[in-house]
Amino acid sequence: MKRQAYQPILITDASRSQDDQLTSRQRRYVLMMGIRVACVIVGAILVGAQAPLLWLWLPLVGLGMILIPWLAVLLANDRPPKEQHRLTSRFQARRRDETPPMSLTAEERPHKVIDAES
Repeated sequence: MKRQAYQPILITDASRSQDDQLTSRQRRYVLMMGIRVACVIVGAILVGAQAPLLWLWLPLVGLGMILIPWLAVLLANDRPPKEQHRLTSRFQARRRDETPPMSLTAEERPHKVIDAES
């Protein structure tokens, strides 16, 4: 009986490491929190300077201060979905295409031949 040879995963199919994923999520979080801090500072400057169209700018800045932290936490905790191994999916596809062995008659079913001389 032959064993199947191990087929290595191509590097282009490999997912990013956990450390790389964590680092990119941390950077994204820090960037979004920096934008939130900028919204707070811009809002304070607009109020202090009594800028024209303050009724328009303040709700926009306030919306940014409220939505950005919520989005930052959601995106920081989001991981890419786990991928099933390609060989597993191929095996499952092959298994679905096969006819169930019980649907064959006894003569049609594959069987082992045991030879006394081997």
